[in-house]
Amino acid sequence: MDFVKMHSSGNDFVIVREEESGQDWASMAKPICERRLGIGADGILVVIPSKKADLKVRVINSDGSEAEICGNGLICLGRYAIESDIVKPAAKEVSVDTKAGIKKLKLLRQGNRLSQVQVNIGKPRLQPDEIPALVRGPLGREIAGPILDYPVFAGNRKLLLNLVSMGNPHAVYFTAKPVYDFPLNRLGPVVENHPMFPKRVNFEIARVIDSKQIEARVWERGAGETMACGSGACAIAVTARLHGYAGDKVDVLLPGGKLGVEWNGDGDVTLTGSPETVFKGTWLSQGGL
Repeated sequence: MDFVKMHSSGNDFVIVREEESGQDWASMAKPICERRLGIGADGILVVIPSKKADLKVRVINSDGSEAEICGNGLICLGRYAIESDIVKPAAKEVSVDTKAGIKKLKLLRQGNRLSQVQVNIGKPRLQPDEIPALVRGPLGREIAGPILDYPVFAGNRKLLLNLVSMGNPHAVYFTAKPVYDFPLNRLGPVVENHPMFPKRVNFEIARVIDSKQIEARVWERGAGETMACGSGACAIAVTARLHGYAGDKVDVLLPGGKLGVEWNGDGDVTLTGSPETVFKGTWLSQGGL
């Protein structure tokens, strides 16, 4: 199986092409993504022909579960589409069919060199049933979004969570302390699998530096802590703006690098990052194949 390894801000993926053959990607994901015995990645992007867009993608997490969308994965697919001749070398836009709908990617160049990819993630979804999240107000009454500073206990620690869907569910916790002081490896799995999230949740820890910069770490649903998360950066920017912590444009500083997010408080969210091709190869293992 031929593959390409790519990353955006350290969030890395194995990208493969498939005609609708029905491979068992759930069982293949673990051996392929394993960092010592496999290729090593946060997930697999399965590129499939599409009649509605330039390409279709399935996002398979490293644990074998499937995500609706992946912001950094889409950024990587912008470069992949050119390098794999899916679109013309001079193309300015790529359309990708995802489980969260068709997403438009703008290909940004410096001279003739592709430097960045900007993804239109779409409008944030703020209602509890859209996230989805099982939340209740006083006396057990249903409450409407946005859900900000919602108290949740995780590992005997009270967290005020800010909930949003960017096509996939997110819970953001703002802290005044450096994000590296937060016990993410211990509390990340607790929040991800909290019963209030019927489809589990991506969990972000964020510290506002100023109105244009936010420091963050991410625990991704199905992958654990990652170097970066595109949809997570969007969730952080959206909830920060709803709180008044940030303006229309903010840089989210993650362990793997910087992602730029824009949201005017009403329309679509855009995410900008720099995709890199790491290497190409052929998977020879019999695990799952």
